[in-house]
Amino acid sequence: MTQRLKTQYQETIVPKLMEQFKYQNIHQVPKLVKVTINRGLGEAANNAKALESSLNEIATIAGQKPVVTRAKKAIASFKIRQGMPVGIMVTLRGDRMYAFLDRLINLALPR
Repeated sequence: MTQRLKTQYQETIVPKLMEQFKYQNIHQVPKLVKVTINRGLGEAANNAKALESSLNEIATIAGQKPVVTRAKKAIASFKIRQGMPVGIMVTLRGDRMYAFLDRLINLALPR
């Protein structure tokens, strides 16, 4: 199933960009490769329930399971030790990316 935003991009936006900027090849037209959604946990890094709720929220928004990002180095002033969870992220590509962008542009941002 092709996404609505992807077909609109291919059928209307690409030809207009090729005409406007006088591109010789279709591969010269800019295109989206990936969308990355991330969230820093802050004080929730110490709380396991907050981590789980954040994971569920991002998974619901993106439709894909997020990855927990961990601290590379210990920072005493932030009370972070090496290996502690400091954030979560998910990378969307292909149809999931276009589906997310379509929902973001048409549902979330107009409000």
